[in-house]
Amino acid sequence: MADSKAKPVDKMSFEEALAELEGIVRQLEAGDVELEKSIAIYERGAALKAHCEARLKSSELKIEQIVQGANGPATEPASFE
Repeated sequence: MADSKAKPVDKMSFEEALAELEGIVRQLEAGDVELEKSIAIYERGAALKAHCEARLKSSELKIEQIVQGANGPATEPASFE
């Protein structure tokens, strides 16, 4: 996960980052990871979380730009709930 072979976070797709983040959460919840490795993977997890949030925000903005209103093109907040 947090080794030298790990793909740079900024080069990951949303799905790749989310899958790795889920794996990190499972490792940390299991509690079987040494302290130093826990800190390293927690830091990577924080970076992955920020990357996922940024990708979601970008997608939300794109959706807002293409929403059609009754009076022609308009923007509306996208709702993912």
